[in-house]
Amino acid sequence: MNLTKRLFEILLVATKLGVTSFGGPIAHLGYFRNEYVKKRGWLSEEQYTSIISLCQILPGPTSSQVGIMIGMYRAGISGGIVAWVGFTLPSTIALLVFAMGVNNMEGLQDSGWLHGLKVLAVAIVAIAVSGMAKTICTNKLTTTIAVLSATAILILSVPMIQVLVISSGAFIGYLYLKPKIQSSSNTNAFSINKKIATFSILLFFSVLIALPYLSNTTSNPFIEVSDKFYRTGSLVFGGGHVVLPLLQSEVVDSGLVAQDSFIAGYGAAQAIPGPLFTFAAYLGTVMPSFSNPLLIGLLCLIMIFIPSFLLIIGIVPFWDTLRSKSWFRGPLVGINASVVGLLIAALYDPIWISAVEKNTDVAVVIGLICIISIWKCPVWVAVLIAASLGEILSRNLLPL
Repeated sequence: MNLTKRLFEILLVATKLGVTSFGGPIAHLGYFRNEYVKKRGWLSEEQYTSIISLCQILPGPTSSQVGIMIGMYRAGISGGIVAWVGFTLPSTIALLVFAMGVNNMEGLQDSGWLHGLKVLAVAIVAIAVSGMAKTICTNKLTTTIAVLSATAILILSVPMIQVLVISSGAFIGYLYLKPKIQSSSNTNAFSINKKIATFSILLFFSVLIALPYLSNTTSNPFIEVSDKFYRTGSLVFGGGHVVLPLLQSEVVDSGLVAQDSFIAGYGAAQAIPGPLFTFAAYLGTVMPSFSNPLLIGLLCLIMIFIPSFLLIIGIVPFWDTLRSKSWFRGPLVGINASVVGLLIAALYDPIWISAVEKNTDVAVVIGLICIISIWKCPVWVAVLIAASLGEILSRNLLPL
């Protein structure tokens, strides 16, 4: 099969997954395994597991990175780009449409459906925190790192506090955590030249350093937005819901996006398939200070994903060597424990304090957690229930 046919095939399959993959990053990996490994046989179980293990230690959206790597395995770097486009495009379109509706909506702050989405966000993040804590905080030290990280985020109001917390977790992990090394398959099948990989890593760090400098010295709003989303994509360890506190710090605290619009978009993002990082496209579109909202939305989307491409290309040729080093694994465990702390802090501020106003809100949160985690209802069903309950309660249609 020639390259053009392979790229078209990758695009079709990835787009199908982008339309049908509900349920968040963990569910996405299940959809990928069924489609790419079991149904099409594009790679073996061992190769798929190896790709997941690599993506889990990189900052950025894990499920999107797995899709990108499978595309690269199938058809080189161009295959990775096509796989990303297919998987990302459906949710991007849906969130852009929703964002344009929010821009044209009056009285957003007082709408009952919006309050319902805020309450849903509490339930979703609580479930995410619980699941990550069970997996990552498996001993006293990792639990302590998570608790101290959450405490630092909530108490200290210093610039780049998230980066300081993650760095501290990595340092503690380097000193005291020595996890066992897991074997996995060889990644040389990607055939990425080490010179290209080295250039990609250097470019990743160069942009990470240059954008803040340019943002501060030029006062260009496009560079400012690019800096915020590139930095977020470079620092989000754990992907998915972990992007919430970093984006909230970047766009809400700086006044680029209103708190209500931020939470509304986050709630809506739960109802659609595909990667949660397309939330970036929504945020760019609802920024009131730009005259072309769709263009800014696409800029934010591209900038938050560029670090993933640069890091994947840069690390694949060196992964077999790195994963054999015990000193490399400890910091990763510490980082993941810090990420749990970040999510705990985000669960309280801004999620809980912006959503839970009375006892009925607490009751709705408990009910939604039950619906999602116990009854296993699709998240889009929970979105409809939450928005409907929010509207009903706001109009006092129930005898409460």
